[in-house]
Amino acid sequence: MPAAEVIVPLKPSGMPRDRRGRPLRDLRISLMDRCNFRCPYCMPRETFHEQYRFLGSHERLSFDEIVRLARLFVQLGVRKLRLTGGEPLLRANLPDLIGDLTGIAGVEDIALTTNGMLLGRYAAELRAAGLHRVTVSLDSLDEAVFKRMSGGFAGVGDVLAGIEQARRAELAPIKVNAVIQRGVNDAGVLDLVEHFRGSGVIVRFIEYMDVGNRNHWTSALVVPSRDLHARIHARWPLEPVQAAYRGEVAERYAFRDGQGEVGFISSVSQPFCGDCSRARLSSDGVFYSCLFAAHGTSLRDALRGGASDESLLALIRKVWLERSDRYSELRASFPAQQAEQRKVEMFYIGG
Repeated sequence: MPAAEVIVPLKPSGMPRDRRGRPLRDLRISLMDRCNFRCPYCMPRETFHEQYRFLGSHERLSFDEIVRLARLFVQLGVRKLRLTGGEPLLRANLPDLIGDLTGIAGVEDIALTTNGMLLGRYAAELRAAGLHRVTVSLDSLDEAVFKRMSGGFAGVGDVLAGIEQARRAELAPIKVNAVIQRGVNDAGVLDLVEHFRGSGVIVRFIEYMDVGNRNHWTSALVVPSRDLHARIHARWPLEPVQAAYRGEVAERYAFRDGQGEVGFISSVSQPFCGDCSRARLSSDGVFYSCLFAAHGTSLRDALRGGASDESLLALIRKVWLERSDRYSELRASFPAQQAEQRKVEMFYIGG
């Protein structure tokens, strides 16, 4: 049974905390709803075909609008910015945006999540603009499995080359995220660990989640993190690492022989809603308070309607104060028809 929800009285002023007492600390900004991969669990090719209508450039937030909103979120407590997609490296002149975001007082960390296909081309330029670190999605080192899971638009070597260029550019720590699905890529878990052990790259295994409505999720495809931990620990003994900060999504474990660490993101088997401090901004300026949200609040419409900074701050604050999301904690208790209700898609909001 999920834990009983604790509702915290709304606070009218100061740094906002939501109705469960969670602060606003992280902002994930989607720069692009397009992607050069077609991963079945995110953008299946049968849906996102050549005739699919993505956002037009006029519908996406401009860089100036993104920077303005980021400044406002920082005023309300955000300290970490993550640029996501779709594939963010498809957005032209991205280093210019990163340079502007680094100039916002109060921002402590700027990271980028990418599929790695274009990373080799841009890594040095991104680092020079002020990007701190990157996370690369890589679900398998097996070429056939990788192509199946990426839609066949690239090879493993392209992604590994991008990771190497990011390492040379000192975009560290580099993290590799692998979404594990039973019977699809779970057999290659040890290969991923072995490849990156001792390299400084941190591999993180993510339980397959029911994000959006197009990935045909079923709990039978979920490989619990505890099973992966046991498999890795039997080969290379692990010991727990203390979380770097409250709300860190990955449980971290170091190799006892000093060859780095691995992480586990267990949204299904061990939900971490209680410490979630993440807000999400879609590329067309919709503010979502949860990865599994059904609805959001358009900040773009307010921006382009002439809203003042004070009005925008009040709107953002109001959304956060009223936030009570805890989808992952409640997932198991949902009746089937509720679990299948429409949710925002991952390609649109970022992970």
